[in-house]
Amino acid sequence: MKLIEESIAEFASFVWGFPLLVLLIGGGIYLLIISRFLPFRYFGHAIQVLRGKYDDPNDPGQISHFQALTTALSATVGMGNISGVAVAIAVGGPGAIFWMWVSAVVGMSTKFFTSSLAIMFRGEDTNGEMQGGPMYFITEGLGKKWKPLAIFFSACAMIGALPIFNVNQLTQAVNDILLKPNGIEVTNYTNFGIGIFLVIITSFVILGGLKRISKVTESLVPSMVLFYFILVVIILIVHIDVVPKYFLMIFTDAFSANFIKEDSVFGGVLGALIILGVRRGAFSNEAGVGTAPMAHGAAKTNEPVREGLVAMLGPFIDTIIVCTLTALAILVTDVWQTTDSNGVSLTATAFANAMPGVGKYLLMICVAIFSISSLFSYSYYGTKSLSFLAGANNKHLYNYLFIGSIILGATASLDTIINVIDSAFALMAIPTMLATIILSPKVMKEAKRYIERLKN
Repeated sequence: MKLIEESIAEFASFVWGFPLLVLLIGGGIYLLIISRFLPFRYFGHAIQVLRGKYDDPNDPGQISHFQALTTALSATVGMGNISGVAVAIAVGGPGAIFWMWVSAVVGMSTKFFTSSLAIMFRGEDTNGEMQGGPMYFITEGLGKKWKPLAIFFSACAMIGALPIFNVNQLTQAVNDILLKPNGIEVTNYTNFGIGIFLVIITSFVILGGLKRISKVTESLVPSMVLFYFILVVIILIVHIDVVPKYFLMIFTDAFSANFIKEDSVFGGVLGALIILGVRRGAFSNEAGVGTAPMAHGAAKTNEPVREGLVAMLGPFIDTIIVCTLTALAILVTDVWQTTDSNGVSLTATAFANAMPGVGKYLLMICVAIFSISSLFSYSYYGTKSLSFLAGANNKHLYNYLFIGSIILGATASLDTIINVIDSAFALMAIPTMLATIILSPKVMKEAKRYIERLKN
């Protein structure tokens, strides 16, 4: 088992090397430049679209702009924001957050392009329903000869969409916050019991299909972001005297890399810190990975650019706002230097430190909602991938694999699970980014036409 875990860790480090960094960040900067910063120039318009100003119930698709964004956000605004940030700080120190920000700013441009393509090149599944996502914009936009790349993406997405990280961290939170402090011994049996409970809840929602998933996430996502925001603001008010110090440290440590615990990469510890930040940023907001375009591809619209603008709000909400809140909560309470905790346990320690008695229980509510809502959206991504590979009539089979893997997530180690999901995300990003860069001129032509229509 130890050999398997070491092999997975080595593979994750290999695929998250310099070439992928160039593809994700370099490719994103290229898209930002050729768009002349269009996602940022039309930020206000994107919010108007999100509020339903341009909704037309007769447009093709299955869900509204708002439901598409909340479905995508329920996957991205999840444990990556609570646990992923904690992992980044525990391993890389405050500077890792700066490189997560860079990943998000670049990722806003990437999401604009990938989600615009998801509408531009929607394809039909074997049941004749319109579908969007990297596998479809690869085959419809680049041609059938590129289908092996679409198959590769779909196969990797079936692994990347497994809920094992969210379940693992929710299990760890239940153990550390609820069971251990109350004298209950944590064993594989208790973890198995938590897994069974999650199986029951998840089965009820995901077996109801996309419309049930989107209705649940439409209610959960905005409320959970607001609740979490309020809790962290309280922590920052309590420690207001040190907030400026640690906020500045995010910038200074980004280039000095004083706290990194990783091995040097391409010439120094700074390289290791950049890769850590980008890797955790990609895990958090999934820009360039290809998951969100699958949700946005189901939106009711015939305006690709409009959906792309809605999609680009995702990394801003997810990483610039929510991840920064988590990071500051961990930094200002100083728990990142005074405890060996990692993942959700580190964030729980910060909340307990700032709000003695109730802090960790309030975080537990957030963790539960973040984790469970993420499970719903990831199941949709997995069924969509299997539908592409084996036909729409067989897509429901993925739900059984998905539900079964919940037990694995509840009982496996955090490091192994992070490396499995990181590897899958890295492999998904390769076909997504390659196809997006090749098709980007077509998105820009469509963007010019859309802007002209707005002016008239």
